[in-house]
Amino acid sequence: MTLADQPVVESRALHLLSVSSLIALIVLCAAWELWLAPVRPGGSWLALKALLLAWPLPGVLRKNRYTMQWASMFILLFFTEGIVRATSDAGLSRSLAWVEVVLSVTFFFATIFYLRPFKRAAKAHAKQST
Repeated sequence: MTLADQPVVESRALHLLSVSSLIALIVLCAAWELWLAPVRPGGSWLALKALLLAWPLPGVLRKNRYTMQWASMFILLFFTEGIVRATSDAGLSRSLAWVEVVLSVTFFFATIFYLRPFKRAAKAHAKQST
């Protein structure tokens, strides 16, 4: 039995961390822009960014590797927004921005490390096929 023939062992803990950090980020973004520290009093249209985060959620929940791959890159937009707002906003908004940074980094690394064994197996299989 070669390396390419061995089954991939997935990490339930990493998948759970990916899912929970994504859900936490969705809740944070909605609460931030609607109630906690909106850009405008009474809420802001920026709350729609939570819907953008909800877009990959079904695929991440189903462990769809393709969705998890592009979502790990997509989350970097929220990391960037968090860094910008953490260094430019004040008060509660600054703190929420740092939480956004932590959650997006957590999702990114949990997802990358979850997908890593699958990538290695695919490379081994491709190498064996040639």
